[in-house]
Amino acid sequence: MNRDPSCLFCRIIAGEIPAARVFEDADTLAFRDIAPAAPAHLLVVPKEHIASLADCADGRDELLGRLLGAAARVARQERLGSWRTVINAGAAAGQTVGHLHLHLLAGRDFSWPPG
Repeated sequence: MNRDPSCLFCRIIAGEIPAARVFEDADTLAFRDIAPAAPAHLLVVPKEHIASLADCADGRDELLGRLLGAAARVARQERLGSWRTVINAGAAAGQTVGHLHLHLLAGRDFSWPPG
């Protein structure tokens, strides 16, 4: 599996950096965000290093489906009720860690479009 030793999330996946893990399977890991933007704010990441959703070419559909499936399982496990998922692609969109990740947010009302 492709990993980047300088990547924060790869280091969390490898257990080198502690995180409040809530779900893990063969392909994904979910953990609590250390700077939550909502009362419930979890990150769901693929264990394989992929820098961004923009780097997902053909052939990544199965992995992306597993990422979304993991988010739904975590939402049920955590009894989130209504929730929002967000994937930022690139710095201008708000991506701050260069590893594909899905934000799972709940516990407050959200508006559309996001501010």
